[in-house]
Amino acid sequence: MITFCFDFGNTRLKLAVFESDVFLEEIVLEGDGVDNIKTLLEKYQPSKSILSSVVHHNNDIEQLLTAKTQFHLLSAQSLRPFTVAVGKADTIGADRLALMAAAVNQFPNQNTLVIGLGTCITYNFVNQQHRFLGGAISPGMEMRFKSMHDYTAKLPMVAEDWNFPLIGYDTKTNLQSGVIIGISSEIEGFIEKYSAKYGNFNVVLTGGHCTYFASQLKYKIFADVNFLFKGLYALSELNNQPI
Repeated sequence: MITFCFDFGNTRLKLAVFESDVFLEEIVLEGDGVDNIKTLLEKYQPSKSILSSVVHHNNDIEQLLTAKTQFHLLSAQSLRPFTVAVGKADTIGADRLALMAAAVNQFPNQNTLVIGLGTCITYNFVNQQHRFLGGAISPGMEMRFKSMHDYTAKLPMVAEDWNFPLIGYDTKTNLQSGVIIGISSEIEGFIEKYSAKYGNFNVVLTGGHCTYFASQLKYKIFADVNFLFKGLYALSELNNQPI
């Protein structure tokens, strides 16, 4: 049985293809037109689908998926394997709901901090009673590079380069060192503060470049670039039950 798990983020629109609970592949979509999705539906013939979206997307996609699959749009009203202990639960991003579902599914009855590296960096904590307690949001890597370029007169726009030096020797390497080491230090700082309050807990790093950042940290980290997709699959199974 094939399931389509769509993740519409601020930077990219992505689709994960699952066969039963096995991740098969990730497909990056070029825009939110329905023609490409129609082609993918014909190719894979999925039985179920789920969409997590934090952007304004083409509503025709929902109509198409409803017509061709057993479809669920992830929202605050979705069934989920955890409770929410934060104010205004309906404002929680669908991507964070998916991350918490994956955490509870993979680490049941355990405290888990999931750090998502995306357009923004999200820190998401679920306790051993399966209660999502909230977390934090900070600027992601590209946002940090872009803001220093946009809000200054002369700083250039640069991109990540994993061969940057600790002590930058020119403007480019100074910016790279500041952003990349800054993110690593931020992540370690959050882990230390959570550790002081909760003791032992799992730490999952996911999203772009999660493997690199996990290798830079002194803590034991589970790096899984597909963690959000796994949460979407679990939520699809929960919400797309036979009628």
